[in-house]
Order: sequence, then C-alpha cells, then structure tokens
Amino acid sequence: MPEQTGSRRGVAWFAGVEASGVLEVVDVRLQPERLVTPGWWAVVGDFEGRVRAWRFADVAASAPAAPGPWVGPSPEAWTSSLDRAQYVAAVERVRAHIEEGDVYQANVCRMLSAPLAGEPDARALGAVLDAGNPAPYSGGVHVPGEAWVVSASPELYLRIADGIVTSGPIKGTAATAEAMTDKDRAENIMITDLVRNDLQRVCAPGTVEVTTLLGEEHHPGLVHLVSTVQGVLAEDVASAPDLWARLLDATYPPGSVSGAPKSSALDVIDALEPVARGPYCGAVGWVEVAVDGSVRAELAVGIRTFWWADDVLRFGTGAGITWGSDAQSEWAETALKAARLVALASGGDAGLVTD
Repeated sequence: MPEQTGSRRGVAWFAGVEASGVLEVVDVRLQPERLVTPGWWAVVGDFEGRVRAWRFADVAASAPAAPGPWVGPSPEAWTSSLDRAQYVAAVERVRAHIEEGDVYQANVCRMLSAPLAGEPDARALGAVLDAGNPAPYSGGVHVPGEAWVVSASPELYLRIADGIVTSGPIKGTAATAEAMTDKDRAENIMITDLVRNDLQRVCAPGTVEVTTLLGEEHHPGLVHLVSTVQGVLAEDVASAPDLWARLLDATYPPGSVSGAPKSSALDVIDALEPVARGPYCGAVGWVEVAVDGSVRAELAVGIRTFWWADDVLRFGTGAGITWGSDAQSEWAETALKAARLVALASGGDAGLVTD
C-alpha cells in the first residue's frame, strides 16, 4: 500500500510552481493506478527502473527563489567513477559491440561524487543553478529521508497535455553550433527514430510525427541538437487506470540516455558502468490529475542533475557512443557537460577529476 501519513515535510518545485506538504508516496511501477488519484504529484525515476511519486497538499505559483546559503563540496573533492583511461576503454568497447552488430549506439556515463555530510537544503542548490544555469525543465524534489534531487535538465522526456504526448530527445552536444559533426547529426536521427518507435506503442496509429528534426538549442556554455516527436495517446491508453505503467513500459528509460536497440544498449551499459546512475538519466518532473481524471504532466530526462544520499552529492555526465565516436572527444564532451554545473555546486571553478 502507498504510505499515507497526513501532511508531512517535503517540497518540490517546477516551472513556476512550488508544492509542500507530502500526503503520500507511491511506487509507480508497483501501483500505477495510484497515479490517477486527483492532485499534484512530483515524480522521480531512477535509471535502473524504480519510479516514485509524491502527492502534495499545497501547490502554489512561485517566483524564482533567491540564491540562499548553499554550501557545497570543495572543487577538489569531486572524484569520477571512471577516469579518463577507463572511459576511453569503455568507448572502444562500445565500438566493438557496434562492429559485432550488438548495438548501433550506447550512452556511456560516469558519476562524479563528493562527500557532503548532513542532509543539505536542495532548494538552496536549486536557486544557485537557476541563477547560474537556467534550464527549461529545472526543478527539484526534497522529501527528507526519501528523495533529494535537483535538476537543471534541458531535455523533455514526456509531456502530456490535451491527450497528446510529446518527447524531445537531445543527441549532439558541442561548445558551438559550428562544432557539431556528422556523427552528432547521425546520432540524433538514430535516437529520434527510437523515440518515435517507443511512442507508437502508446499512440493512435498514424498520429506519431517528428515535428522538429535536428533543431539547435543554445544553453549556457554549450549547444544541443534537439528533435521533437509527438503523437495522440490511444484512447484505451489515455483512459486506462494503469496509464503510467503503459507509458513507462513503452518508453523507459529514455532512449537518449540508453541507446539503440534499447534492450541491448542497457546490457552494454550494465557491463561497463561501475556504479548505479540513480535519478541521473531517469525522470524528474510532475503529474497533475484533475478531478475529472484528465492528466497533464511534464517529465524531464534526469540529466544535468544532482542527487544526494548517504552523505554524498552526485552528478552524472555521459555521451552517446556510435561507430563514428572518437574516444578522447567523447571524454571531453562529458567534461563540457559537467564543468559549469559542478562549478556552481562547488561555489567556484570546477575541480573536475579528468584522469
């Protein structure tokens, strides 16, 4: 059964909305029908599969929070789950899998971590990131003892509005638009096709379309290639009590941070990455269920995302590997994605471990 304790401590914030007072927490994979209960829910999904949702009592519009007394780890405290040599070796192993026909693409990530004792104020870090690295899907969830996630994600995993489901996969990252390569564009097209196939499993036949292909989005310090795929939810899916089971079974984890074919890429990732990703590369966002049962939702891919547990602050970074990948360039891409945000969390220049 979902845990129900009456209103208790917890806060979540997304897209100009702030919620407080947790009413219940649900394991969405075990009890997806609970996520059709009217109310506003914050969602955190781990890459490895667990997805939880917290229903909040009080939800109100909010202005951006002013940066507060955030004290993060020192820049020198960060270590990487894969050093440069290990990451380069992992890239070459993926290329070998591609040559063998096992996968077409796989996302290889490394986890940066630093000790940070005591449960810190997630909202304070969120304000620092909003000021220094604004992102379209920024937000966070902090339920003491249960969830601590702060995200500056630029990537849409799933949006549901008026019966239409939309996804915006990112593949292709460079410091400038001019630095994008043919490999970046091919990778984006490959993953866009994977996402299109995922959505076709839950959408009415003939309604899934790519509305943007290889669009350029500029974010602080880097540029992404972003495509947009959308479709009309099939009537039997949209009205199903297990709507979220069907959506997650069809699309999770997000294709842009796993690979193609997805099932084979997940096997490769499991063999190459030494630590769990947790909320990094999972899902972070919100679901709102109206009294009439209609659903609005916006879930981001959990990239550019910090999570804290067991007195350790973590931040993941990765790159999509194809046959055209250069291992040293892929390592550099992981450093580019992490440098600005780790610097903000550390209160200065990023002391990013590179070797």
